Amino acid sequence: MPPPIRQDAQVASRWRAAPGSFLALMALYESNHLRLRWLAGDLRSLQGVRRSSAAGDCDLVMTVLELSPYTTTLELTYDFSSANDAVATAPDMRLRLYHDAGVAEALDWGEGHEHRILRELRQHAERELDHRWARNIMLNKWLEYCLDRGHSFR
Repeated sequence: MPPPIRQDAQVASRWRAAPGSFLALMALYESNHLRLRWLAGDLRSLQGVRRSSAAGDCDLVMTVLELSPYTTTLELTYDFSSANDAVATAPDMRLRLYHDAGVAEALDWGEGHEHRILRELRQHAERELDHRWARNIMLNKWLEYCLDRGHSFR
């Protein structure tokens, strides 16, 4: 059996969408879902709180907030706290997984960000579609980074 595809760019596509379009945003949601499956396995069976530790990286925490037959809502965040600090998490992204459609959308992220790049990305978006793009590009790149670092909730 061939090794599993670990780059969504290797997945065959029969269509092309204009950058910044609603159709391209849906393709981004599909990519988010694919990366989450690589990270957590069967997304319909997620429950409770899961923690992933990877060498040289902060712990990644996934908390299931709501389950329904067709969707799962969860929070994904890094835990930056140490033995001497209070709990410090970021970016506190709330995600909704649409199981039948095979897509995952970043619904929102923490109120404020200490990290300059996250603040700039958030402030740049003016329209609702821009907000969705900013959140979901961030999620997509972050999931790719987490997978590259060796995180797994399996």
